[in-house]
Amino acid sequence: MVGIVLLVIGVIMIAFTGFNYVTKKKVVDLGPIEINKEEHHRVQWPPIVGGLLIIGGIAIVVSSKKSS
Repeated sequence: MVGIVLLVIGVIMIAFTGFNYVTKKKVVDLGPIEINKEEHHRVQWPPIVGGLLIIGGIAIVVSSKKSS
């Protein structure tokens, strides 16, 4: 089961090499007037990490089949 999960996560990490998210920060708050700032953040990982997860998943699946 762990090997299959690693394979799926590895494929997803190769297909999508990152994601974006937005945070809102209050800059000014003067009574009824409020000014907010949106900050865009990017989270990235190298595709090699996905490849390593795929290789690890295959190794776990193969080793569990041999021991059965």
